Amino acid sequence: MPAVTSFSGDDLVVVTGGAGFIGSNIAVELARTGGRVVVCDRFRSGEKWRNVAAAGLHDIIRPDGLLDWLERHSAKVAAIVHMGAISSTTEKNVDRFIAGNIRLTLDLWAWCALNAVTLVYASSAATYGDGSAGFSDEKSPAGLAALRPLNAYGWSKHLVDRRVVDDATRGHATPRQWAGLKFFNVYGPNETHKGFMQSLVTKLYPVVQAGETVALFKSYDPSWPDGGQLRDFIYVKDCVAVVCWLLEHPEISGLFNVGTGTARSFVDLVGAVGAAVGNVPNVRFIDMPDELRAQYQYFTCADITKLRRCGYDGEFYSLEDGVQDYLGQLS
Repeated sequence: MPAVTSFSGDDLVVVTGGAGFIGSNIAVELARTGGRVVVCDRFRSGEKWRNVAAAGLHDIIRPDGLLDWLERHSAKVAAIVHMGAISSTTEKNVDRFIAGNIRLTLDLWAWCALNAVTLVYASSAATYGDGSAGFSDEKSPAGLAALRPLNAYGWSKHLVDRRVVDDATRGHATPRQWAGLKFFNVYGPNETHKGFMQSLVTKLYPVVQAGETVALFKSYDPSWPDGGQLRDFIYVKDCVAVVCWLLEHPEISGLFNVGTGTARSFVDLVGAVGAAVGNVPNVRFIDMPDELRAQYQYFTCADITKLRRCGYDGEFYSLEDGVQDYLGQLS
């Protein structure tokens, strides 16, 4: 992947959540290609530091000191890639979403607008709810208002999307470039610290490798067979490629779906993991927890028409190739 050349040698790029899953992959790639990268994250006592251990970072800052740090370095910050978030779809404390997903993102939006700095932030396919309103990112304020997220996580991302589109539509101050990225089902390196929120690829890998039986949720919708629920699974390397492309094209702003544009079943996913490790998995179907049934998406698929129209021509990994590439690194 080529270096991002739209920044000068002294420019700083801040990656929030930069030791987390998607954020660390972005930070490592930007640093690898010569960027001066500043990671903002909490490391605590786990192994998250390993996600960025190989990167030559310019600085590391704590989230509670981010805004003060930005004020001190405002002349050198060229872009903020905001991947930090509360990402648990089962989190019950909505105040955590308000503080971590809404308030911080809008504070960064205001700061970037005031200082003419690029802001790329993580939204989510969870904003589309059950998909009944479609998966198009070609949304006006009225179109966004028709979406109904199924959980507080999706709502927190959706509220920010609505706010920034409203600002842009009304001609209010915006960052010099801005992009809200509606990530679909991302998998890949550096996600083991996420626990229950790891991708299914990562969860299934040790099970399939050991020859044990894979458990998938039953379907509670007669339109979908057990294991036939569909998702747009996207390899994290493709997410990084989209972010780097956007940073290379400061003239492009807006909401963008980040998926492959192809929906695959959970049975397909199990088969891809099996092929990658050389086992043929056995599958059994189990009851879905009650708290998930009311907010479960049976189908997601990114409409990437807008991304393509804006000029992104990168080829996305197929499910099989992405899983093979990822799990090959773990073998």
